[in-house]
Amino acid sequence: MPVFLPRESELHWLALRMTPGLGTRTAVQLIETFKTPEAVFRASRSELEASGVSSGVAQSVASGCAFDDAVTQQQKLAETGAMVIPLTDPRYPARLKEIFDPPPLLFARGRVEIMEELMLGIVGTRRPTAYGTAAAARLAKDLTGAGLTIVSGMARGIDTAAHRAALEAGGSTIAVFGCGVDEVYPAENRKLAERLSKDGLVVSEFPMATPPYPQNFPIRNRIIAGLSVGVLVVEGGEYSGSAITAKLAAEQNREVFAVPGNITSKMSWGPNLLIKQGAKLVQEWNDVVVELKPEDRRRLADRCRNRLNLKDGESNDTAQSSLSFGMDATGRAILNHLKPDAPVALDYLVETLAGTSPADIIAALFELELAGLVRQLPGKSFIKVWFD
Repeated sequence: MPVFLPRESELHWLALRMTPGLGTRTAVQLIETFKTPEAVFRASRSELEASGVSSGVAQSVASGCAFDDAVTQQQKLAETGAMVIPLTDPRYPARLKEIFDPPPLLFARGRVEIMEELMLGIVGTRRPTAYGTAAAARLAKDLTGAGLTIVSGMARGIDTAAHRAALEAGGSTIAVFGCGVDEVYPAENRKLAERLSKDGLVVSEFPMATPPYPQNFPIRNRIIAGLSVGVLVVEGGEYSGSAITAKLAAEQNREVFAVPGNITSKMSWGPNLLIKQGAKLVQEWNDVVVELKPEDRRRLADRCRNRLNLKDGESNDTAQSSLSFGMDATGRAILNHLKPDAPVALDYLVETLAGTSPADIIAALFELELAGLVRQLPGKSFIKVWFD
């Protein structure tokens, strides 16, 4: 069951968000000074001005003029089953707090708990080529399988492909809206939005019923980057929204990844330029995972081991024994043929396991690699990984 704020506290947070002239940075500054929105509204105009806000904003806060709008917002939240997550809430994403201007309040519909997971942004053009759509879907599916939660903006094109692939793979995905979470943009994604609000998560910093104004989307891009350990760009122009998101990710000290594209396609200019500027080139899911911080890779490996009923610290023999409960016969056969000190080629495995199709062997290797039991070397060779 979702956890909701006490109604009175929720009302004060909403009033703070709806106060005219009160920007993101100033709102956060007031919370840092007064600790709670209730204390902000109890403060006198002179106390507010002493905290660094302008006289006009201090007057707006002190007058309490935003409470009528806050009541309306509360009603809309109740009608849609949405909730608000303030900056001081333990559910507020830790990575998002790190950025220069975190939103003081998030509006959310769906599975809020998935914001505790490791997230990766996937963004790109609204007019992708068939190659771009296929690449986004494949990578979203594989990265979801690796334990990452996919974050995007539910725009047409690449965003939509990434969300759908993550959901179809049974993984988690978050859509960051440039409008209220009770709005749907674009309209053709209404069914996707409904599914996201049940199986995934929809978040926004914009109040309920906010239309999808064009100026909102560059603003929301900083949240996509802020939630994520990195941002992967799949197609887009040199000055596209995805390029803006990548720039924000770099400024926030996040990893920037890009899928290379056809040099004759304008949709490849953005990611190809990012690669020239130092973004990590991505051809497969592991190109992303290997660039993550050790502690983040550890979290992903532990998650995959748990899927195979493996416990941290087990010996390799014990681990292989445990695989009988979580891995099929193909996986066990592959482990029996691999060694920790001598790479084995994929072609050799295909020839040796004659009764197993190459597709099944590749799928089993994929699962073993995600679990940290197997490591791929250049030339499509594999070795067994021993547990510490």
